[in-house]
Amino acid sequence: MKSIYLDNAATTAIAPEVFEAMVPYLRDHYGNPSSTHHLGRQTKAVIETSRRVIAKALNCLPSEIYFTSGGTEADNLAMHAAVKDLGCRHIITTAIEHSAIIKTAEILRDQGKIELHLLKLDENGNISLSELEALLAHKENCYVTLMHGNNEIANLLPIQEVAEICKKYNAIFHSDTVQTMGHYAFDLQKTPISMLNAAAHKFHGPKGTGFIYIHRSIKIQPHITGGGQERGLRGGTENIAGIVGLAKAIELAYSHLSEHQVHIQNLKQYMRSNLQMLFPSIVFNGCSASEESLYTVLNVTFPPHENADMFLFLLDLKGICASGGSACSSGATKGSHVLSAIDALQPGQASVRFSFSRYTSQQDVDEALKIIKEIMN
Repeated sequence: MKSIYLDNAATTAIAPEVFEAMVPYLRDHYGNPSSTHHLGRQTKAVIETSRRVIAKALNCLPSEIYFTSGGTEADNLAMHAAVKDLGCRHIITTAIEHSAIIKTAEILRDQGKIELHLLKLDENGNISLSELEALLAHKENCYVTLMHGNNEIANLLPIQEVAEICKKYNAIFHSDTVQTMGHYAFDLQKTPISMLNAAAHKFHGPKGTGFIYIHRSIKIQPHITGGGQERGLRGGTENIAGIVGLAKAIELAYSHLSEHQVHIQNLKQYMRSNLQMLFPSIVFNGCSASEESLYTVLNVTFPPHENADMFLFLLDLKGICASGGSACSSGATKGSHVLSAIDALQPGQASVRFSFSRYTSQQDVDEALKIIKEIMN
């Protein structure tokens, strides 16, 4: 049975070019980058070359890029540093952020280190910029953390406007760009953002590798103490092959960005229109049906059906890989906290996230539509 993979917001298939770029650093070039001999210098050089590739793509300085194990580590790093090193006493975020943001903020609140402020959301999960500005106008030492693209309901943050508001009130602004890195262009000379982060496996790179951008004006203490790697911020021997794969994935994504956007957007709209024809009462959650939303994600709630509770399981039996929400909790079977926050969870109705990549084909979508129709009949 062939698998139809429509869960790219959880992870993407590694690109063949990325795999090939990584192989020599798994097999042949094994020197420790901290060693002074030629094998060590060789791997140290490729780390810095990879850093420059990423910095060029984002229009920032190589010294502003720090490699991490992925998005969750970077989310934690940024928030803890903001509180411990930058004196932030107010964290402003929303109830639909990644769990790495919400849980970390709640722990800091419960420890009495910060006050936590959750911005109100409209029925589609969007924030009010006026509420954000009003809050910043009355609070000092603020850390604002808002994801650029929501991994479940596809809402896009007006990141430039938020960055300008935060700059106006001297707030630290962090954005989790895990879902949008490699899918949208960034110019960090024009967007006054303090910190953002990415994970390679969301744009056809390897798992367990990511980075955080930290603006050069921000000085923070070591996140992991040890041998002083990553300019002292993160001790520990670097994941050379992962870093090489991350840089190659970034390079591939941004060299064909427009082409990939058009292909994926067309597939998403094709699936949306066909689902609406099959099930006129279907609901598209958040902003996922909008052409202005994150083009890789479509989140739907199907009409009431006796198979609602088994819907994802039945899809899986037929080879369709999709999700009920974020895949970032190991083995999680709880309902989506994002859909719950916007009152979109409906008893007796299945809510499913379909997410697409440049490797998704119209044939994949057609097969998925066929199987969905069979299950719902």
